[in-house]
Amino acid sequence: MNNEEYNDKIKNVAEIIKALSHPTRLCIVCKLMIRELNVSEMQGCLVMPQSTVSQHLSILKSRKIIEGQRNGSEVIYSIVNEDVKKVIKVFFSENEIPL
Repeated sequence: MNNEEYNDKIKNVAEIIKALSHPTRLCIVCKLMIRELNVSEMQGCLVMPQSTVSQHLSILKSRKIIEGQRNGSEVIYSIVNEDVKKVIKVFFSENEIPL
């Protein structure tokens, strides 16, 4: 890996860490480790307005941490970044994450 590739990787990792550093976004990612969810399901367990949940989802999508798959009128979200899954597994076990 040359210097430019290394610097790009550092910037990318820093952006992922920054995205995960917000408690709401970390909670969303932890819940998506258990199962795929739509916005309404997340809203119910996070106890915040749908617009706020959507803003956090937008940040996670922009960092390519999660992805939404349209299913009729709803969007089902899942984690697509395997490195993020590994990081979450270091800090949490599945039985520590309530839905």
